[in-house]
Amino acid sequence: MSELLWVVAHTRPRREKKLVEHCERQGLAVTLPCYDSAHKYRGKTVVFRKPLFPGYVFLQLEKEHFSSVRQNDNVANLLEVFDQETFARQLQEILAALDSKLEVRLAPTIGEGTKVRIRSGPLQGVEGWVEKRQGMTTVLLRLDFINQAAAVKIAADQLELI
Repeated sequence: MSELLWVVAHTRPRREKKLVEHCERQGLAVTLPCYDSAHKYRGKTVVFRKPLFPGYVFLQLEKEHFSSVRQNDNVANLLEVFDQETFARQLQEILAALDSKLEVRLAPTIGEGTKVRIRSGPLQGVEGWVEKRQGMTTVLLRLDFINQAAAVKIAADQLELI
């Protein structure tokens, strides 16, 4: 039995959920981190589930399944993850942030800053980079492989320098 490896599917525009549905039908392990986005239309609030990393779906596959996923119409490219352990840890940290019900959004850039660890709360022990925004300290939980970051609003007194 082959080992499952993390790979990142770079999807065609707005096809993340279609790829997830296809992979689930095929019995493949697939992860699409999403957040809720609420919009008001004519007095009604509608909640949408949006991908945290637009254009990317994370899969755990055996090597022999790479080509079949790569050939799917929803996939633009399949990116192999070279540091499996770090990638899995960082993805788990981002999923934990999403599960914690804190406000997590895609950070447009990964800025330079001080490396910190969260001391308390549901994300205790998670490490990230600090960037000041609107009086709050924002911790960037990096998913370095695709040069994206998820931003979580955390009070400064919950952080410690590393």
